[in-house]
Amino acid sequence: MSADAGLLLWVEEALGPMGRVTWRRMMGGATLYLDGTVFAIVLDDVLWFKSDAVADPRWDAAGCARFTYDRKDGSVATMNYRRAPDGVFDDADLLAEWAVLAVEAGRRAPVKRKRVSQKPT
Repeated sequence: MSADAGLLLWVEEALGPMGRVTWRRMMGGATLYLDGTVFAIVLDDVLWFKSDAVADPRWDAAGCARFTYDRKDGSVATMNYRRAPDGVFDDADLLAEWAVLAVEAGRRAPVKRKRVSQKPT
């Protein structure tokens, strides 16, 4: 899998009025940030917006599938991301509307703390 460069540029340009969009490579795709808050991932040509229990009803109502992947043991796992509605690829205002929901979910997510390695004394 890889991140579609054109899609990354579209998101960056379309959401520019909302803040600074940055991204970094992750597992063959890209993690997207708006002013430092994770709000989406891109894998191949698919945009997945961050979600949580608060935002899930809106994603469900729009029919946006959950992000799933196959584990090595054959089971299927999910992550708190939802497939972007098709209309966001042609409409910057619609993209911004859904991105706001995703950024809010990103801000509600618990902060992952860096592990402090303890050296033996």
